[in-house]
Amino acid sequence: MAEIKLKEHESIDSALKRFKRRCEISGLVSEIKKREFYEKPSEKRKRALHKRKKRKRRQMLREQSQ
Repeated sequence: MAEIKLKEHESIDSALKRFKRRCEISGLVSEIKKREFYEKPSEKRKRALHKRKKRKRRQMLREQSQ
Protein backbone atom coordinates (compact mmCIF):
# COMPACT_ATOMS: atom_id res chain seq x y z
CA MET A 1 0.00 0.00 0.00
CA ALA A 2 1.35 3.40 -0.97
CA GLU A 3 1.62 5.81 1.91
CA ILE A 4 2.84 9.38 2.18
CA LYS A 5 3.25 11.79 5.06
CA LEU A 6 2.31 15.43 4.68
CA LYS A 7 5.30 17.72 4.77
CA GLU A 8 5.18 20.93 6.74
CA HIS A 9 3.22 23.64 4.84
CA GLU A 10 2.46 21.24 1.95
CA SER A 11 -0.77 21.69 0.05
CA ILE A 12 -3.23 18.87 -0.35
CA ASP A 13 -2.87 19.05 -4.13
CA SER A 14 0.87 18.39 -4.07
CA ALA A 15 0.43 15.60 -1.52
CA LEU A 16 -2.23 14.00 -3.71
CA LYS A 17 0.09 14.29 -6.72
CA ARG A 18 2.88 12.54 -4.78
CA PHE A 19 0.45 9.82 -3.66
CA LYS A 20 -0.77 9.16 -7.20
CA ARG A 21 2.81 8.99 -8.47
CA ARG A 22 3.78 6.54 -5.73
CA CYS A 23 0.74 4.36 -6.51
CA GLU A 24 1.69 4.33 -10.19
CA ILE A 25 5.31 3.42 -9.47
CA SER A 26 4.37 0.63 -7.08
CA GLY A 27 2.04 -0.89 -9.70
CA LEU A 28 -1.00 -0.68 -7.44
CA VAL A 29 -3.28 0.76 -10.13
CA SER A 30 -2.35 -1.85 -12.74
CA GLU A 31 -2.75 -4.64 -10.16
CA ILE A 32 -6.25 -3.45 -9.28
CA LYS A 33 -7.24 -3.27 -12.95
CA LYS A 34 -5.81 -6.74 -13.55
CA ARG A 35 -7.79 -8.25 -10.67
CA GLU A 36 -11.03 -6.40 -11.44
CA PHE A 37 -12.40 -9.33 -13.46
CA TYR A 38 -11.63 -13.02 -13.37
CA GLU A 39 -9.24 -14.15 -16.07
CA LYS A 40 -9.24 -17.78 -17.10
CA PRO A 41 -5.87 -19.56 -16.97
CA SER A 42 -5.95 -20.10 -20.74
CA GLU A 43 -6.41 -16.35 -21.25
CA LYS A 44 -3.46 -15.67 -18.94
CA ARG A 45 -1.25 -18.01 -20.95
CA LYS A 46 -2.40 -16.42 -24.21
CA ARG A 47 -1.67 -12.92 -22.88
CA ALA A 48 1.77 -13.99 -21.63
CA LEU A 49 2.59 -15.58 -25.00
CA HIS A 50 1.54 -12.41 -26.81
CA LYS A 51 3.71 -10.34 -24.45
CA ARG A 52 6.74 -12.59 -25.07
CA LYS A 53 6.28 -12.38 -28.84
CA LYS A 54 5.97 -8.60 -28.71
CA ARG A 55 9.10 -8.27 -26.57
CA LYS A 56 11.07 -10.58 -28.91
CA ARG A 57 9.90 -8.66 -31.99
CA ARG A 58 10.99 -5.33 -30.46
CA GLN A 59 14.36 -6.82 -29.55
CA MET A 60 14.88 -8.08 -33.10
CA LEU A 61 13.96 -4.69 -34.57
CA ARG A 62 16.48 -2.96 -32.27
CA GLU A 63 19.21 -5.39 -33.30
CA GLN A 64 18.45 -4.88 -36.99
CA SER A 65 18.54 -1.10 -36.68
CA GLN A 66 21.98 -1.15 -35.06
